[in-house]
Amino acid sequence: MNGEFGQRVRAALKERRMSIRAASRAMNYDHAFLSRVLAGKQLPSIELAESLDRLLDAGGEVVALAARLLDGDGKSHTQPTVPTLDDFLPEGDPLSLLTVRSPRRVGVGEVTDLQKRVHGLRLADDVLAGGDLIGPALRELRKTVRLYRENTHTEEVGRALLVQIGELAQIAGWIASDAGRHEEAERIYRLGLSAAKQAEDMTLAGNLAGSLAYQMSNTGRTDEGLTLAQAALHDAGEDAPGKARALYWDRVAWAHTQAGGTENARAAMRALGEASEALARGDGGREGDEPPPDYLYWVDAGELQVMESRVYTELRRPLRAVPLLRDVLSGYDATHTREMALYLSWLAIALADANEPEEAAAVAERVIRIAADVASERTAERVRVVLARLREYDDVPEVAALLADHAA
Repeated sequence: MNGEFGQRVRAALKERRMSIRAASRAMNYDHAFLSRVLAGKQLPSIELAESLDRLLDAGGEVVALAARLLDGDGKSHTQPTVPTLDDFLPEGDPLSLLTVRSPRRVGVGEVTDLQKRVHGLRLADDVLAGGDLIGPALRELRKTVRLYRENTHTEEVGRALLVQIGELAQIAGWIASDAGRHEEAERIYRLGLSAAKQAEDMTLAGNLAGSLAYQMSNTGRTDEGLTLAQAALHDAGEDAPGKARALYWDRVAWAHTQAGGTENARAAMRALGEASEALARGDGGREGDEPPPDYLYWVDAGELQVMESRVYTELRRPLRAVPLLRDVLSGYDATHTREMALYLSWLAIALADANEPEEAAAVAERVIRIAADVASERTAERVRVVLARLREYDDVPEVAALLADHAA
């Protein structure tokens, strides 16, 4: 049946002289993901089938094929082939060394200096938003790729440069995503994923893939986000540091949450439990344990609590979400203004769900005030979400006043 689905879609694409890549671009789906589905390597979702049906003007035929394949209820009852991160690498090799390179030899000292600059950019992201950092981040990334491709270096230094390209791509992709430049962020993440794979650093590859999966989940590409988050966890393996596995599981939890439905809600809760267990096992505390890389300095019990509270909010469980968010915010560093605004936005939503519109409006006012000084599209989008949620209570004076003040 899976073969029939792929054959029918490929035939319809051929009739319209449309490639799989063109179809995936038109539907805002990942090319590798759609190729796996049409090749029978992964089951389609009803969401994907509906997009294909509209694209092909198939009159419901594609949806019907997918529904039969999924046993008629839109849920998979078979275990799909586990994807790997290789499915998400960019086409070609954007990091291939030039045939003719400069005779200048890059040494360990330059790698050390680069490590410091990359870490400095990461620390800057803690207190500055994407709109403030996108320029410096992209310049640093282009400069580092040229350093690797255009000059000579030993194999050891070359690998170290690839690792730094991967780390730089992760933070530059995150910054670009925060600035609302999602297509650019995806290209950057895929570049970094290629570098990490070439360097054989699967922990870094998992971090990059998880970051891209997070963006996909937040921008409506929920199937792809879940697939990629699961691939990051799978490919990194059980030997990855505890902090890294905790982060991967957090990304899986969020992807399940955004995918929606009872089954995904249960899976999200299981993933949160796995994240806590992975962090509790620690890093480097036992003989043979791999210590966590420096870039995971921010992953701790508090961050897992943030994700847990956000998942509860998205699942409309305010009695669990509100106490967790209050606890997190009570000790949060006020200099991290973007994160403060984001976490307050979830608190405002949770309070609205708890039928506390007056308090929700007060928290929303704080969110808007903080967000006004932050050049972050992610924060701006959360403001829009909060205001939309509060419109349900527009007969409450405090909410009505808030909505009137911020009608634009």
